[in-house]
Amino acid sequence: MEYKIKQFRNEKNISQEELARLSGVSRAIISGLESGSIKTTTTSTLSKIAEALGKKVSDLFFEQRV
Repeated sequence: MEYKIKQFRNEKNISQEELARLSGVSRAIISGLESGSIKTTTTSTLSKIAEALGKKVSDLFFEQRV
């Protein structure tokens, strides 16, 4: 699973530390989700990140083309 967290974070011009502060999710988790070293997480975590980025949870996922 890949997430668009880094893309949206860069669009808002905020650091991982700032996103961590805004979302209440640790920077280590945000970094792991962005790098792909963390593949799964809770809906609650994604919800907090999405809200901090002004997005819906579904926006965070890369669409898979078949």
